[in-house]
Amino acid sequence: MTATPDARPRGTRLPRLARRRQLLGAAQEVFVAQGYHAAAMDEIAERAGVSKPVLYQHFPGKLELYLALLDEHAEGLVQHLRDALASTPDNKLRVQRTIEAFYDFVAGEGEAYRLVFESDLRNVAAVRARVDRTNQQCAEMIAQVIQEDTGVSSDEAHLLGMGLVGMAEVSARYWLSQRGKISKDQAEHLIARLQWRGIGGFPRTT
Repeated sequence: MTATPDARPRGTRLPRLARRRQLLGAAQEVFVAQGYHAAAMDEIAERAGVSKPVLYQHFPGKLELYLALLDEHAEGLVQHLRDALASTPDNKLRVQRTIEAFYDFVAGEGEAYRLVFESDLRNVAAVRARVDRTNQQCAEMIAQVIQEDTGVSSDEAHLLGMGLVGMAEVSARYWLSQRGKISKDQAEHLIARLQWRGIGGFPRTT
């Protein structure tokens, strides 16, 4: 197989965790560029600068490799959002930082957001379950804050949380697709202002 232009040189022995990180990085490049179905384990191995047996020592198949990447980036988004919500008791700032968390994720290096938000593998149960769980976790964290501060029911708070998550995700992806027509700071401010004018209308009970 002919090496791709970005293939890494072979021959360097790495500790297991470092090798796993290298393989995941190569896989991300291929999955993002080509989608799951067109990606080949041969190309991922070549890009990482390893043999296929080495790749299979770490990941028994292409799906397992994809799921490992999906888990990593989905967990990263959830943690980023958790940190944003915990960073301040001021709910207006929480809205702003929640939006920033999604925009940071979408604008992040390597286009990892495509694995979570634009996967061509959503019809696979394991992928769909992970994506759904990520959305649920994000919505539940926001819903908890809403319910604690407003006294709305759990179901109502969860619906509001899911709506805010959806707005953040879709607007962030749209902003990125516009290739700089609006600055990141301006886009975040606009959407945060829209969200705050909505959720800020619910009276606080605490």
